[in-house]
Order: sequence, then C-alpha cells, then structure tokens
Amino acid sequence: MMYRRFARPLLYRVDAERIHGLVFGGLAALQAVPGATSALRRLAHNADPRLLTQALGLAFPNPVGLAAGFDKDARGFEILGAMGFGFVEIGTLTGQPQPGNPRPRLFRLPDDRALVNRMGFNSGGAAAAEPRLAVRRTTVVGVNIGKSKRVANEDAVSDYRHSTHLLAPHADYLVVNVSSPNTPGLRDLQAVAALSPLLAAVRAEADLVSPLRRVPLLLKLAPDLADADLDAVSEMAVEHGLDGIIATNTIIARAGLRSSPEAVGACGAGGLSGAPLAERSLAVLRRLYRRVGDQLILIGVGGIESAADAWARIRAGATLVQGYTGFVYEGPLYAYRLARGLADAASRDGFARVQDAVGVDCEA
Repeated sequence: MMYRRFARPLLYRVDAERIHGLVFGGLAALQAVPGATSALRRLAHNADPRLLTQALGLAFPNPVGLAAGFDKDARGFEILGAMGFGFVEIGTLTGQPQPGNPRPRLFRLPDDRALVNRMGFNSGGAAAAEPRLAVRRTTVVGVNIGKSKRVANEDAVSDYRHSTHLLAPHADYLVVNVSSPNTPGLRDLQAVAALSPLLAAVRAEADLVSPLRRVPLLLKLAPDLADADLDAVSEMAVEHGLDGIIATNTIIARAGLRSSPEAVGACGAGGLSGAPLAERSLAVLRRLYRRVGDQLILIGVGGIESAADAWARIRAGATLVQGYTGFVYEGPLYAYRLARGLADAASRDGFARVQDAVGVDCEA
C-alpha cells in the first residue's frame, strides 16, 4: 500500500527506462553489501512447503519467477531472487553486444497497468555476462538468448550457438527467444522450417559444452501466433526433445485498451505487456497444455498481477509463472504476496501443494 500510494507516483514522474536504471542500480549496489542478500532472503522468502516445486530437474523454493527483461546483463539476479522470487530469468542476451533501439523505448500506460517496450535486446552481450553467471549462487537462474540485430536470419543459427557455447554451462535452464517484436525479422524464426534447425543446433551445442549436466532447453513464444501455428510449434518442440515452453512474450495488438488513443499513439511501436495481455496469454497456455502439457513444462507469463492471476495459470497448466510488469506496478513485495497467495489458494482448493493443481482446469 505504501508503495502504491507514495513511492509509485513519485517514480512515475521520471522516464520509465531512467527510473528502471536507477532502481536496478540501487539493487545491484545493495547486492554488493556483505550479508545484505542473505538478510533480505530471510525476510522476503516464504519458506512454505506447499510452494516447493520440482520441475526441469530443479528444485524451486516457489513457482513465482521474474521474467526476462528486468536483469538483462546478469548483474542483479541474486538480490532479485532474495526479494522473494523462486527463480530469475536473465537476458535477453545476444551473441554480440548491442545498444538496442533509440530512446525513448519504454513507456507506461497506467490506466491499463501496462508497459510498451521496444528495447531491442540491448545488452553487453553473452561474453560480457558469462563471468557474472559463472559464480556460485543461491538463486535459480534461467538464461534467455536472442538473435543479434546485425545478424541476418540465415546466420541466426551460428549466432545462437555462440551464445549457447558461452552461457549454457552456467544456466540452470536455457531459453531460446524468437518471439520479441523488437528485432526486425526475429518472429519469422518461429516458423517451423526456420525454428527446427535452430533448436537442433542449440540443443547440440548445449550438450557439447555441458556434457555432465543436461541443460533444460525451453522456447518462448509470442501470443500473436495463430492457433494452428501454436500447435505446429509445440508439437515440433516435443519432437526435438525440448523441456518446456514459456507462454507468452509481449503482444503487438493494442485492442481494448482503456488509455486514450493519444496516450497509446505516443508510445509508438513495440510489445505490450501487463494486464491487457492476460486473456490471450491464458488462452495460449490452455491450448498448449491440452496439446503437449503432459510432455513439456509450461511457464505462464503475461499480465500476472495477483495471486489469483497466478493461480489461474497454474490450474490452466503452468508449473511455473513469471511476472515483470506486475512487479513494476506492485512493487518490491510482489513476489512475496504472490507466493503467499498461491499457498493459501492451494489449501483453500484442497491441494497439499501448489504443484498438485497444475492443469486441473484442462483435464476434463
């Protein structure tokens, strides 16, 4: 309540990307203080056995994760994990360092509790992040990789292989991102003909550089895909032995927004995240679970603001959930509140653990 009433209005007076940088810089500085991360973890983590989740060969303290995009360069995953998240996905990291798209490129739509971004995979690149990931850590960390902007689609396989070579040995799980709307031509790689050799190459490279530990490999999909394309891609993911799918990335459409046309137009192009994405992301998740949910782990993301939102995703087939925009709007207690609410929802609905409810709404 204090964050919503006092802190958020002050923060929103500042450009969205600038305030993100200031907040993240403060968190990274706190992470460098000896003992701060462990102290925060003791305060913010809900040590409830109902929340423990086994997936991807990993043990998650709770199923609420931070989606890729917040910690692009793997600089603050431990302090973010200490804030109550069961896991943190860093990136998107590209094979080459790149500045991303021109600013301004991140915008708020408060009336819709949404963000619009056209960041363009800005990061220092895979090589710069590799030593930061190669440290011992407490937080479960997923690594999200994408295509460098200057690399043509016909050369995408080698670009993804380069990132995989550097980062897979340090990833608790690896995500192939071909669904951002902000890198020209990237979503073309979601077509089965292009995606199949890409996934095969990433899997082979991950196995090569991590021979003693099979790194779980996931695919992140766009919500804009037609249902037939979702079916084809998910079935191909099973054929390639992928471990999971993340549903979904941001959406291009602007339909049904409460914000004025002028406010929406001022944001320009980019991916929309937050509450307006929830309905479509949930529908995609349900479809994926009915098709391949018994063969893949599904991670639900997109418009998850409350424990009720997260519980709906789990009952629809998500073993894990992620938030980003909800974290921005709800503040530092976001993950703690969601985790606590999920534990309560499990007991209310008669489940011993949150994980026991995965897919119950899709089993009929």
